[in-house]
Amino acid sequence: MMEAFVLIIVKPGNEERVYQALEGHHQVKEIYKVYGEYDIIVRVEVGNIKELDDFHDKVLRKIREVEMTETLIASSYTVKG
Repeated sequence: MMEAFVLIIVKPGNEERVYQALEGHHQVKEIYKVYGEYDIIVRVEVGNIKELDDFHDKVLRKIREVEMTETLIASSYTVKG
């Protein structure tokens, strides 16, 4: 299983539309509206890189209100305290 975080810049005033378009997809585990350079952060779980490619192509790129994305793939690195 792979976990990725997708940082999304949305066309102004369309944050709710993008939020609604993303919720309900089985790969989407969490969605946050955030302040700063990005408007929305999505935590995605997929089985492999091909599934992540499919998520980008079949879900994200179909949402017209999305201007730009940046995807961060989580590593297995953990901090021991």
